[in-house]
Amino acid sequence: MQARAKKKMTVDEFLAWAEENPGRYELADGEVQAMAPQRLVHLEVKLAFHVALLSAIKQADLPCRVLPDGATVRVSENTAYEPDALVYCGPEKPGSDIEVRDPLIVVEVLSPGTRYIDLAAKLEGYFKVPSVRHYLIADPEQRFIIHHARNEGDAIQTRIVRGGTIALDPPGLTLEFEACFSAQ
Repeated sequence: MQARAKKKMTVDEFLAWAEENPGRYELADGEVQAMAPQRLVHLEVKLAFHVALLSAIKQADLPCRVLPDGATVRVSENTAYEPDALVYCGPEKPGSDIEVRDPLIVVEVLSPGTRYIDLAAKLEGYFKVPSVRHYLIADPEQRFIIHHARNEGDAIQTRIVRGGTIALDPPGLTLEFEACFSAQ
């Protein structure tokens, strides 16, 4: 007996499917990937990033919004990720949306199961989205942030941050390193 190949999904098919299936999923190359439970340290850093980004937006008085995980970012016809946090600017999106098509900043917090994906596939994928200017990857175990920034001409500049501040321009935000690791 021959096994039947799974039909690969488009992002549109995936989004319709995901609304009917409880749980957390991403779509990679047309295949649904279940997301594993998260360690407490992962959740704490995710919360800290959300609070730090929200504070930076308020301090800069910019028309931007920060969202925690749950919003989908389409990176190709058959791949969509759910970053741990994202920032978009401009008018507020309808509450019924499940996808953000124009994120400016995306954040991933490393975990043992997703480390390679966050450092490789998502790095390439997020920068396929023309609006993405900053991809921040936080390592909660070793306490550093990798800041990938798209410069003019689509060149990506990378730096490892272990303290101080992180300038996110555009849109004109400044993040305090320590605030990204502690929301308390």
